Amino acid sequence: MRPTPVTVMFALTAATVAASVGRHTSLNWGSTRAERRRVLPGDEVLPDARDAGTMAVTLDAPPEDVWPWLAQMGCDRAGFYSWDRLDNGGRPSAETLHPEWQDIRAGSRVVSRTDGTAWFTVARCDQPSVLVLRASMSLRGKPFDPTARPPRHFIDSTWGFHLERLPGDRTRMLVRSRGRGEPAGLVGLSNVVFWHPAHWVMQTKQFRELRRRVARRAVAAPMAPGNRALTVVPTGTDL
Repeated sequence: MRPTPVTVMFALTAATVAASVGRHTSLNWGSTRAERRRVLPGDEVLPDARDAGTMAVTLDAPPEDVWPWLAQMGCDRAGFYSWDRLDNGGRPSAETLHPEWQDIRAGSRVVSRTDGTAWFTVARCDQPSVLVLRASMSLRGKPFDPTARPPRHFIDSTWGFHLERLPGDRTRMLVRSRGRGEPAGLVGLSNVVFWHPAHWVMQTKQFRELRRRVARRAVAAPMAPGNRALTVVPTGTDL
């Protein structure tokens, strides 16, 4: 039986609604409505972002113990604690904290490709509560200076980590993604078809891996004045 125009229209509408609901859910996995509506530090980096989402997780460790895991991210350092074959060239992400990888500040680069040809730039760094990374790239995958005029076709995005203290020495971590790009139609379509699902897959994996790592923390010497005691294992034991 051939579908009628009404049936086709209904199916397309249902598919569109389902895609919209799925997109909203994946972009905002784990977060509350209040958390999604909040203005967070780093939102000002891309005030004209067309795309945004807030994912969240609660970790059984205070912000001071979570921060060092974020500070050492990068393909040339600890990896990203996600699917390593996809975002770290197959090299396992670090299972321990490395003091030599803790120096991060506004303007630092966080390498995002194993060959070093792409990176995030630290747009905001307020230890131990806010780390906002920015990636500015042409659609051909070449980084550009976001303070200059962007190329004709580009994607400009932020990936922000916000650590908030909870009772019982726990942390609520909000991860906010924001982005814009040109041509808007093509970028929007690629986001819905590929980047949003990919972000959900990678981010939820990172949540699980961070939860596992911080749960194994043990008391050791502080890594820097004012920091809590952290688990620090000598370099070379896990890579």
